[in-house]
Amino acid sequence: MPVAPERVARCGPELASPGGAEAQTCVLNERGDVWARTYYRNATGRELDAFLTLMAPGGRTVHVRCAVPAQDEPDTCETPRERGAGVVTAYTAVAEFAGAGGDGGTPLLLRAGSNVVEREGS
Repeated sequence: MPVAPERVARCGPELASPGGAEAQTCVLNERGDVWARTYYRNATGRELDAFLTLMAPGGRTVHVRCAVPAQDEPDTCETPRERGAGVVTAYTAVAEFAGAGGDGGTPLLLRAGSNVVEREGS
């Protein structure tokens, strides 16, 4: 009998903004726990805020804010793990990157989701 992988990741596409922010967002599942993670690189030259949201079946959400330093090194931000409720494919995640400061006047630079694009055709 084949052994199921310990960790399963459902990731959206790798995206980049013209200003230098790059991200890919995933929903992860391991031994019944579910959480969201975004992989990012910040080459904008300024600190950013990342807002990562995991959306679960039934309208439940988990939301975290991560400071994204002004450095061109890959890093991650993730939500806390929670016990899964329903099938993992019912979960989605989205990460939004904006200028740091929280004054409401900082524009959204990048939004990356966990949705997998289905390709049509042969």
